[in-house]
Amino acid sequence: MESGFDSYAEKYDSWFMENRNVLYSEAALVAYFLRSGEKILSVGCGSGLFEQILRADYGIDIRYGVEPSSDMAEIAVARGMTVEIATAEDYVAAPGTYDTILYNGCPGYITDLDKALANSRDSLREGGKVILIDIPKESSYGLLYNLAKTLGTWDHPLLEGVQPKDPYPIELVTKACWRTTAEKVEAMRRAGFGHFEYAQTLTRHPLYSGKDREEPVPGCDRGDYVAICGIKL
Repeated sequence: MESGFDSYAEKYDSWFMENRNVLYSEAALVAYFLRSGEKILSVGCGSGLFEQILRADYGIDIRYGVEPSSDMAEIAVARGMTVEIATAEDYVAAPGTYDTILYNGCPGYITDLDKALANSRDSLREGGKVILIDIPKESSYGLLYNLAKTLGTWDHPLLEGVQPKDPYPIELVTKACWRTTAEKVEAMRRAGFGHFEYAQTLTRHPLYSGKDREEPVPGCDRGDYVAICGIKL
């Protein structure tokens, strides 16, 4: 299955390794709603980079993933994951298979989020949870990325002096369609989730967000990376 991330796997990993404070700030947010011992599925697991960090630093073992990019999946498998090559819209597990389903960094790359979430609900045990984590459209990064996407480049006078020194690869920016936090919550509601909780990180302007590692804080009012946790009703 061909994916927008095929041929960009190494660029994806290398960007995060060059921006380690962003990587580890985001990894701490991913760990926020997860618990050791849960059976977790990572939708859009990419190269398994975050799962590797969660295993090593937080004792959270995510063994199962879904990823449409065969290039990304190959790296994730090498990092110890079992990965099915499929889109979030196409993947369906047996009812009650998972305790938690994680969407880290991928909601903006999923065309039919309603279908994906409906599949996830069916795959969760009763009382299981789904976690959506990505850049909110209304955030500083969301506005900055949408401007870069519209311009088709980071090399533009409108972006001079306001972008990080090493911005996210433009090839990956242009493939995304970020949703607001409210839009994601409504999609989760429609799929049958409720009792929502929020956490956030990258609370500084994008120009300064990579200078230090941040610990996540509750809420969704100022973070450029936001986690929404919903319980299956």
